[in-house]
Amino acid sequence: MKTLNLIGCGRVGRTLGRLWQQHQTLQIQDVLTTSPESAQAAVDFMGAGHAVASLAQMRPADFWLIAVPDRQILESARVMAQTLAGMPPAMAFHASGALGSAVLAPLRERGWHVGSAHCILSFATPAAAVQQFAGTPCGLEGDAAALHELRSVFTAIGAECFAVEADKKVLYHAAAVFGTNFLPVLQALAEDLWRDSGVPTELLPRLRASLLRNAVDNVLALGPAGALTGPAARGDTALVQRQGQAVSDWDPTAGEAYRALSELARRLAREGKLRPD
Repeated sequence: MKTLNLIGCGRVGRTLGRLWQQHQTLQIQDVLTTSPESAQAAVDFMGAGHAVASLAQMRPADFWLIAVPDRQILESARVMAQTLAGMPPAMAFHASGALGSAVLAPLRERGWHVGSAHCILSFATPAAAVQQFAGTPCGLEGDAAALHELRSVFTAIGAECFAVEADKKVLYHAAAVFGTNFLPVLQALAEDLWRDSGVPTELLPRLRASLLRNAVDNVLALGPAGALTGPAARGDTALVQRQGQAVSDWDPTAGEAYRALSELARRLAREGKLRPD
């Protein structure tokens, strides 16, 4: 079984590590995080691996997952290229949705194969993500050897892999942000507006559950255009303007969001009507 080292091991790293260990796809070897305690916690969750205190203590491995925040990936690659200069080149990849494999250039210049693998899943908690992972779409990008290896190890744990163009990764990741990250923001905004307009607080969980469930069911059954409702979708421009002003008076930033989303809703409704049945 090929080996895997992890640099950083938060929610994504822990989820993938545990899945690879469970499926006996990769053998978790060394884990380096911000502290020995967090590295040990990651090892305990994954059920395998050895927590280390420094990069110099890490042994050669077939795969290296750099699972640190985006802003730290380039520096991590630079430090790895310097510290591991005497180690045989291997395969390094990161899990960022917005960055391509080019950020791993310091390693590529030393003969490493490099790539990126982004799973379109909300990693709210590693335990939940492990249970939800099967069938998750996974965008791969990198050199040919990296793509081949990554497709193999991600497919083995149930991912549905596809190629992403390096220069389109920012847009690709923005789509995931629209599809997942903004939903909690919009829900929180809606609940704040309900509270301020007099809806009893004890009713909010019921509203949250019913409206979100109905919206998701409708999108799954009818597609985005078919599920669209509301004043912008039905062309009630006067109401959109009144509500936009009222929301702006309540919170200017929320008002800007309301107007922008209403315009996108109007566009989606128009495009939906233009599509043939």
